[in-house]
Amino acid sequence: MAFADLKNDYIFRRIFATHPDILRRLLNDLLERRDAQTIEQIEYLPGEQLPVVEGAKLSILDVRCKDQAGTTFVVEMQLIHHPGFVNRVVYNACKAYASQLKEGDWYTKLTDVVAISICDFALWPDDRQEKDGLPRVPMLSRWNMTERSSKNHGLLQVQYAFLELPKVPPRRPEKPGADLWAWLFVHAPELTDVPADFSPGPFRDALELAVQAKFTPTELEAYQKVRDEIRQVLEIAAEREAKGKREGVIEGKIEGSLEGRMAALLGVLAARGLPVSAEARARIDACKDVGTLDRWIARSVTAASVEEVLALPGEPA
Repeated sequence: MAFADLKNDYIFRRIFATHPDILRRLLNDLLERRDAQTIEQIEYLPGEQLPVVEGAKLSILDVRCKDQAGTTFVVEMQLIHHPGFVNRVVYNACKAYASQLKEGDWYTKLTDVVAISICDFALWPDDRQEKDGLPRVPMLSRWNMTERSSKNHGLLQVQYAFLELPKVPPRRPEKPGADLWAWLFVHAPELTDVPADFSPGPFRDALELAVQAKFTPTELEAYQKVRDEIRQVLEIAAEREAKGKREGVIEGKIEGSLEGRMAALLGVLAARGLPVSAEARARIDACKDVGTLDRWIARSVTAASVEEVLALPGEPA
């Protein structure tokens, strides 16, 4: 039995945009909604869902809904870490909050917004956090505005939750919850059958909806189309990253070479006791040509002044 990738655009919407009970369980687990805070009922927001059968270009996938209290939830799957990703999440969440009001409405009509981002990349990598002297951010992190001194969490109108899939535990969690959802997002394609200990309910239902053998020809074509588009975009992104690293190495070598020559030139001038004016120092610092710096270094050994060192070819010192 082959299972489709739950991160795939088509599969993500097939499962979460058309089966409210599965989406409701995902929300309750990711947001730790229990007891009186449990989301009992959700309603998909009209006009927000993309067609489920069509193959779609790789994009930010989102499913929007409201619960019985009027809270809006925006759930998205993001496969590539674009610059400004967090800023975009904040912008869209605040836009969803502000756009609730129509002209003349009272602010009391505003209801909370929760933005949930499932990321197929490490948004806050452990090694970078440690390098910066900051605590690690857990796989599932939740954010809201907090008063610094008292740690009061009174401003909950716009909240955020991030699930970083690269931080998923290697072994399948024994208990249902956020960790198991993360594990399924990563490892579902590796399964050959629905685990026997999965009791009837959202987790089993989600996997059943991902069984490729149950797809119609049209559904299978849509899934494969999106899968191929994802692969192409990831390959392009990987090539751009590799190109950037190569260019960075070259630029780094050039920069290092320039800095070394500048230091050598200033060292010779200092050793010979030739004063360097602010204007001359600015000219040296601004030079980005290796040949020019080499010429200045050669002149600095015998020149009587810094002006003679920096003179242009054919120009009197």
